[in-house]
Amino acid sequence: QVQLVESGGGLVQAGDSLRLSCAASQRTFSSYAMGWFRQAPGKEREFVGVISWNGGVTRYADSVKGRFTISRDNAKNTVYLQMNSLKTEDTAVYYCAANQLTSMKTYDYDYWGPGTQVTVSS
Repeated sequence: QVQLVESGGGLVQAGDSLRLSCAASQRTFSSYAMGWFRQAPGKEREFVGVISWNGGVTRYADSVKGRFTISRDNAKNTVYLQMNSLKTEDTAVYYCAANQLTSMKTYDYDYWGPGTQVTVSS
């Protein structure tokens, strides 16, 4: 069982930056690929990005490519989502999730955090 907790959300203005963190409870964190997803009101949860267990592979949704960066620190059991040039359409609850595979599919993920709200105002 992996427990995940996101932090770092908040209210920012368009064009600002924000860094989300996701802390994992498991010492085997380094064996998991870590994904970030988001869900806006009235919409389905969507893929944002994923990083492989060793950080060697990253994938991003087209909507965030070039603006968002995922990184991880396995010594701290933490994965990060650096979000730059934020847009109002980035407003959503952001979730981190753990999985054995470097997947972009929501249903592949076994463990989820409770989410953190990111609101981008114009």
